[in-house]
Amino acid sequence: MALENLGNLFTFVGGLGMFLYGMNQMADGLQKSAGNKMKQLLGYLTNNRLLGVLMGAVITAIIQSSSATTVMVVGFVNAGIINLTQAVGVIMGANIGTTATAWIVSASEWAAFLKPEFLAPLFIGIGAFLLIFTKSMKKHQVGEIIIGFGILFVGLSFMSDSVSVYKDSPIFAKAFSVLGGNPILGILVGAIVTAIIQSSSASVGILQTLAANGIVNWRSAIFITLGQNIGTCVTAIISSAGANKTAKRAAGIHLLFNVAGAIIFGIIMFIVFLVFPDLANSQINKTEISIFHTVFNVTNTIILFPFAPLLVKVATKLVKDDKKEVKEEVNEEEIVLKHLDERILRTPSLAVENAVEEVTHMGEIVLANMKQATDILCDKVEVSEQRIQEIFENEKTINKLEKAITEYLVKINNLSITEEQHELVNHLFYTISDMERVGDHVENLAEFVQYRTAHGFTFSDIGKKELKEICQLVYDSFHNSILARKSENIEYVKKVAILEDEVDNLEEELREKHIERLSKRECNAEAGIIFLDIMSNLERISDHAQNIAGYVRDEKKA
Repeated sequence: MALENLGNLFTFVGGLGMFLYGMNQMADGLQKSAGNKMKQLLGYLTNNRLLGVLMGAVITAIIQSSSATTVMVVGFVNAGIINLTQAVGVIMGANIGTTATAWIVSASEWAAFLKPEFLAPLFIGIGAFLLIFTKSMKKHQVGEIIIGFGILFVGLSFMSDSVSVYKDSPIFAKAFSVLGGNPILGILVGAIVTAIIQSSSASVGILQTLAANGIVNWRSAIFITLGQNIGTCVTAIISSAGANKTAKRAAGIHLLFNVAGAIIFGIIMFIVFLVFPDLANSQINKTEISIFHTVFNVTNTIILFPFAPLLVKVATKLVKDDKKEVKEEVNEEEIVLKHLDERILRTPSLAVENAVEEVTHMGEIVLANMKQATDILCDKVEVSEQRIQEIFENEKTINKLEKAITEYLVKINNLSITEEQHELVNHLFYTISDMERVGDHVENLAEFVQYRTAHGFTFSDIGKKELKEICQLVYDSFHNSILARKSENIEYVKKVAILEDEVDNLEEELREKHIERLSKRECNAEAGIIFLDIMSNLERISDHAQNIAGYVRDEKKA
């Protein structure tokens, strides 16, 4: 008997493992299929909380975990990508999106043909066929989703089989009777189990499996479900431990929202069960749990949606500002490092889009440094040692950013992303390398100014005019390459190609003219050498701009 019980426990644990793995595999395939559409979803994170709710629901339905969505939101808030007001809507929507899993689990009841033991082998067979015998990445992604469904259903079947032998056991009947009779204890058990397995979807699935075998009554199921919604907050709270105050508040809002909902519905259902004791003690099935889970989360969102600003205020009161933190100045390097939040890696598609944003931001820093260097070089602003030192300091920041973004891209490359996204990440590696090289050339320009000032010579009027002309072309070329990377608009790529040709032709023309002036002794020989070196550096900056735009062009062709 003891060996049989141990075997059933192993079957249940194995079933739970397959259920979790299948859910993860299915979510993985859905994320890959969504691909760059996740960027569009991110664009809906405006101050319109209703759109935030819709986005939170959609993303959670895709990644099959409200915990993961909320952790991602904490990462976005910590990175300064969204504010607390925007986060509230997404958090509310995440609770609605998580009900999708419950409906998948209960499908065998309201659609007989979806019984796990009937469909699971077929799903796994079709999924495996698509993965092994097709070459299309889209079909591979569909295969992953179908296999995920199959394994999820096999896990449910295993869990159900291991529990079914105990459906008449007085121990289970007594345990759920106690949990139902004590709402606080029921909520506590639901919260603890969910906190341990880090997934409300999985814990609701376990509850539904028990319900399918006639073990759970209405009263215990309702209070445990309410607790499961509280337990799912633990992941976000743990995640916010190393984050800033605002991110901690986002995790706090998630907890406040779910606790408030549990209290409201806990009181309502306690009264309902007092009035209808037969309902309280009657058995509940999987579909009924799905219905309550959905009604609870949707109604809770409707009730608390108007009070979102109040939730923000309460969270702000609970997590107070540190005076030192408020006064602290943040430089460009810290801004980008802050944006490279590892919590966002939980959602690979959004992590890729976030990486694009930060690579673009690095390019804008290089562009600003280039503007400062060329303005000094062309005498648009007064030459000063302070300005030159600023350029050198900015270059140090650019080098640090290259290292930080490279490390982040390596982490993304090890995630489960599509072939197109792998190609994009590889291009981002090349892009930051090109940007860093542009930064080096800009530093060279500043050094030329420093050398020219130290040795007290200047360029001729015609030389200055030529310098301004090519500097503007090179600046426009690099600027358009950054715009191309940022917008993925092929028109910017075409502009870079045109400007690159103009820079090459002009550089060759100016070089010949300058050599001619040198041969006629119309300008200082030392100044002439520096002028030619400047031409060379500017032409190379334009080459790197062409490279950056070329990566975008290649992505569009693929």
